[in-house]
Amino acid sequence: MRPIGPKPVQKDVEKAEKLSVCQNINKYLDLSLFKHRGFLIYLSGNVIMFLGFFAPIVFLAPYAKHMGIDEYSSAFLLSILAFVDMVARPSMGMVANSKYVRPRIQYFFSFAILYNGICHILCPFANDYTGLVIYAVFFGFAFGMVSSVLFETLMDLVGAARFSSAVGLVTIVECCPVLIGPPLGGFLVDITGSYKYMYFVCGIIVIVASIYLFIGNAINYRLLAREKLANKAQNAEKEAEPLNTPNSVDVVKNQSNKQTNSSDRETSI
Repeated sequence: MRPIGPKPVQKDVEKAEKLSVCQNINKYLDLSLFKHRGFLIYLSGNVIMFLGFFAPIVFLAPYAKHMGIDEYSSAFLLSILAFVDMVARPSMGMVANSKYVRPRIQYFFSFAILYNGICHILCPFANDYTGLVIYAVFFGFAFGMVSSVLFETLMDLVGAARFSSAVGLVTIVECCPVLIGPPLGGFLVDITGSYKYMYFVCGIIVIVASIYLFIGNAINYRLLAREKLANKAQNAEKEAEPLNTPNSVDVVKNQSNKQTNSSDRETSI
């Protein structure tokens, strides 16, 4: 026997269940982060920084060979850099999480980026292998400083609840300057015929990123402090509001009517 009543419409249900592309993406990535002031400062500063961040590492061994150093000694510079980086990451992470640095960790991050840029600018002044070893040591330490707080600063801005989405968005956006930076550095070496100009340009780019982040974070800290004061003032005003509202007046009237009724009953008894 056929069921009584109209047949269920499955097409409308399927259409209702289908979501738009932006809604499906928003399930995994919180796109509202692009309205977050601190996140935008962090992302734009990192995009500038990564344009000149990895090219000096890529061209360190070729630069040493260009100076007439043998192949094995040139490659050993990368080993020195990696060893110093391995030591710097946990030590600088402990410093960043101290009670003196943690409340203003964004400034520490800006200083670490500035330190990287200064190392790149001073690298062309190394005239022998000893100078390149000193550069590798200082650059490894600076690289470890940045790496130790790279995502800690992001969590400080967006919070733990939105951190996973923020990391995904940052990684997607930053892959472009990371990929473009070394080829642009190689193109500059081909044009000038020297690695020194590439290190100068990379150092300037990284220093500009550090100054941008320092100024942006300073403005962000001030705005956050003003917002906290405004919220405290609003909460204080709400707590200080008088109780003479219409609801409270009705409650008082009802209570007085109950008292009069009870007194009338007592007198009638």
